[in-house]
Amino acid sequence: MEKIKKYIIYLLFTIVIVGLIALFAYINVLVVPNIQFAKYQSGLSKTTSIDSTFNEEAELKALNKKFDQLNKKIQRLAPGNAFLVINTTNNTFELYKNNEIIREGKCSTGSFISLEVDSTKSYLFETPKGVMTVQNKITNPVWTKPDWAFIEEGLPVPPQGHSSRREANVLGDYALKLGDGYMIHGTLYQRLIGSPVTHGCVRLLDDDLEAVYKTLPVGAKVFIY
Repeated sequence: MEKIKKYIIYLLFTIVIVGLIALFAYINVLVVPNIQFAKYQSGLSKTTSIDSTFNEEAELKALNKKFDQLNKKIQRLAPGNAFLVINTTNNTFELYKNNEIIREGKCSTGSFISLEVDSTKSYLFETPKGVMTVQNKITNPVWTKPDWAFIEEGLPVPPQGHSSRREANVLGDYALKLGDGYMIHGTLYQRLIGSPVTHGCVRLLDDDLEAVYKTLPVGAKVFIY
């Protein structure tokens, strides 16, 4: 009987030892590697997330830098504190200050009518397109009539400097000279503003002319298209 009891105890002890060894093997072969892989995946995910965030921040900084560079270039190319844009197709204007429109409205530009003098000479009354500059500013301007003004009326052309060439009170209160005889000025025929009826100059309503005159300094750009 004593031998059977010892044998049973020995058998149970052996089973426990084998069970522990099996459990230890299971933990080392399956559980530990899975835990380590999970930790690796978690670490990799964090690293990827950090790298992704870093890349996004780097790209954003690069884009902001490019934007600042482009903005500085635009500022350098901008035509200064104030400028005027003339649309000869719609006969409209836009007055800009600090790159913002501060006034807009109607104007009158060249009629595109051709005045034939003879077989060798003619005049085409158009407003020149391109970039012009305010060369001079005048209050109470007096119109110096060119040759075509007399030819158009069927009158003989007087010599240069003749008193008949000077006509007051027809250009409004202000005039901005653009060169080559072209000006921005007022008109007696305010009802025609918005129509292409001029001999090449740009006509404005009285209030618009005053605003343009007071806003644009000498040297300001006038864009005509």
